[in-house]
Formats: sequence, C-alpha cells, structure tokens
Amino acid sequence: MPHAHTPRALLALLVLSLIWGLNWIVMKQVIAYVDPFDFTAMRTVLGAAALFGLLAVLGKPWRPGPVAPLMLLGLLQTGLFSLLIQLAVVYGGAGKAAVITYTMPFWLLLLAWPLLGERVRGAQWAAVAFAALGLGLIIAPAGRVALGAGSLLPLAAGLTWALSAVLAKRIQARTPLDVLSMTAWQMLFGALALCVVTPFLHQRPLLPTPYFFGALAFNALCATASAWLLWLYALRHLSAGVAGLTSLATPALSVALAWWLLGEVPSSAEQVGMVLIVAALGMLSLLAIRAHRLAARA
Repeated sequence: MPHAHTPRALLALLVLSLIWGLNWIVMKQVIAYVDPFDFTAMRTVLGAAALFGLLAVLGKPWRPGPVAPLMLLGLLQTGLFSLLIQLAVVYGGAGKAAVITYTMPFWLLLLAWPLLGERVRGAQWAAVAFAALGLGLIIAPAGRVALGAGSLLPLAAGLTWALSAVLAKRIQARTPLDVLSMTAWQMLFGALALCVVTPFLHQRPLLPTPYFFGALAFNALCATASAWLLWLYALRHLSAGVAGLTSLATPALSVALAWWLLGEVPSSAEQVGMVLIVAALGMLSLLAIRAHRLAARA
C-alpha cells in the first residue's frame, strides 16, 4: 500500500526534474554574459553557502568527517564535474549534453565491478548495450565518428560523476555521514579549488545583466540547495529505483526545452540515440525496483 507521503515525494521529484532540466538551458544562455570558468566558480561557492544555510535551518550536523576523502570527492563531483558540464554547453547543445551526461549510471555499473565488487548481472547487460548503441548513434551518426568537444565533454562529465559516486560510496562505507552535510563539505572543497584555478583560466569580463544575476541565483538557490532538499525528501519516502525512474524526466525535459527555447533540433540519429539511452536508464530503474521488492519480501 502506498505511503501517505508518496504523492508528495513524486511531486517533489517532478519539480526537481523540471529545475534540473531547465538549468541546462540556463547554463547555456548565461555564457553570453559571463566566462564559463567564472560562472562555475561563483555558482558552486554560492551553492555551498546555500547548503550550509540549509544545514543550519534543518539542524543537521556540520562536522566534515574524513577531510582528505571529502576534498577528493569535492574536486571530482563539484570541481571537475561542474566545470565539464558548463563547458559542454559552451561547445555543444544543452539537450545533447544533458542526455550524454546522464549516461553516468552505465559508467557506474562498469566501474563498480572492479572498484566495489558489484558485478553486472543479467538484464543489466542489456541496459548497458542499449545505452552503448544510443551513445554510438549520437557521437557517430551514419558510422562517422564525431568526437568533438560537444560530445567528449559531457561524456567525461558522466564518467567523472560515476567516479565520484564510487568514491562517495567508499566514504560512506568507512565513515557513515549525513548525506546533506557530506554534500555541503565536498561542494565547499570543490568550490575553493575552482576559485584557485579560475584566475588562471579566466578569458573575458563579466557583463552584469539581470539575466546573469537571475541565472546565478537560480543555480545556487534552486538547482543546488532546493534541489538537494527535494531529492533527500523523495529518497526518504520512495525506493531508490522509483526515484531513479522518475528522475529520467530531467534529460527528456532538457531535450524538449532546448528544442523549444534554443531551437536545438537533434538529427534523426541523435533522436533515436537519446531515446535508447533514456529507455536504458528506465530499464535500470525498473530492475532496481524489482530488486528492492525481492529484498523486502526476503
């Protein structure tokens, strides 16, 4: 029987998907007014500040836990990943970048085997095959490999996201931490690293337009602090598989919004590839739901 909070949790995930789906468009448009390196540093600093504010409001623990692993996690998950997705929309389409970045679960499956001892089993291989075929159609339409920055950067972002997920699981296995506190500290460490390197990578001056300030506020308050709160609420009241299945709306919304607002029309091969990747993600989520139900019965 569904829990009383289930409808609210599903609504929270739908709002989250809309926020994250729209944010790919925001990241694409804001680069007309600010250097991508500068914007990444600013939004992660403000995002970290918003998360620490959220910790204070919710009365969560502030202790950072193991500092060295969290610093490494911050370099990967906040520093490198945030920079890669921002550069991905500089050199390619927002919708395409979102879909390729969301291949993360498949890289995580493959990395978890040698690094965490979690073997890929049964139908998971079919999902990986669907995703690989879809990715191939996007980066090699008509058999011609098109590995430009618009494909390589989100691909690297997805791989970085998967590596950071493996590291986060290892940290939690050794020293269980509050998820929100761990997120805030790793974001702070990653943001500080970006602030150190950005002056050396800065390329053009800032145009302080209303859109820039709105985009910065949206990233810090909506796409970071509020989004994490929605995600944690949803995970508390839904299984991980259901949460993963619902979050598939993010790349789909990104493609639709990029098509509508930016005029980014995917080629026929790219459209088929995107559908295959989203279908493969859905397959993985359904497998997770099935595994959760079997474990509950056991």
